[in-house]
Amino acid sequence: QVQLVETGGGLVQPGGSLRLSCAASGIAFSLCTMGWYRQAPGKERELVARIFPGGTTNYADSVKGRFTISRDISKNTLYLQMISLKPEDTAVYYCKAFVVGTAREYWGRGTQVTVSS
Repeated sequence: QVQLVETGGGLVQPGGSLRLSCAASGIAFSLCTMGWYRQAPGKERELVARIFPGGTTNYADSVKGRFTISRDISKNTLYLQMISLKPEDTAVYYCKAFVVGTAREYWGRGTQVTVSS
């Protein structure tokens, strides 16, 4: 059974930092495109960043230069380092695994990030 568990969310002031983690089990991490998505109240879920099996990354324009996606294949864990956080970054952040070459994708349950003074 595939399970993705996000941790690391919380309340932070504008300009602050957080690091999110996504621990994956039941899946071959190195065969997946892993991504972070977010959904703010009243808005659609959007891609924040993703990392492909070969290590290539891409980011939403709104987070470039502030967020960094990374992974530890030995630990089957995905990370999102967030700096210079803004109120508009407030959302539930979700981890997603897409098994390349298949139609299988899996989602975590999300972790809340709130940026507010």
